[in-house]
Amino acid sequence: MIEEHDFHYALENTRVVIQPQRTIETFGSTSFRFLLVSELLDQVNVVRVRGGRIEAERPRIVAPHHFRKLLLDGFGDSAREYADAVEKLSGVAHILRYGFELRKTDLEQNLVHDPMEVVVARLEEDMRSRNDPMDTLITGVDDAWEVCLLKFTMDLIQRSAGGNVDEWKRRGLI
Repeated sequence: MIEEHDFHYALENTRVVIQPQRTIETFGSTSFRFLLVSELLDQVNVVRVRGGRIEAERPRIVAPHHFRKLLLDGFGDSAREYADAVEKLSGVAHILRYGFELRKTDLEQNLVHDPMEVVVARLEEDMRSRNDPMDTLITGVDDAWEVCLLKFTMDLIQRSAGGNVDEWKRRGLI
């Protein structure tokens, strides 16, 4: 289990070297290929390269009263008070719900016996030459690598949300 300080350390030490050129599709699912590079703390000049796919489901518009139901499932009085406050403050505002799935079936990992900077530079050059708009290269923390992916997905949601909302507005959905 990850300790709170490890969680924060992973968040602070996650860096996206290559950002995907595309964002999350408004009306369909989106698949991103990632490579996450992290140093092993117990060995010198050994890094782990993990690769896989992150599937982003089609974003959904959640009305405040539905958000309340989602929020309250399995929670107590504090959550109910928070949901009441959100519903009062939001008025007609809607909340976006994004879903992600890390495809464990596509997950690969390799140990590379080179300094981290060398490995990252080599991977960056390779990815840029392929020019796949759905590729991303991330550096992070080995023990908490999933937290690094979580940070990447949250940042991706923030990058995508404005365009998704604009598209829904253009189509008269919100």
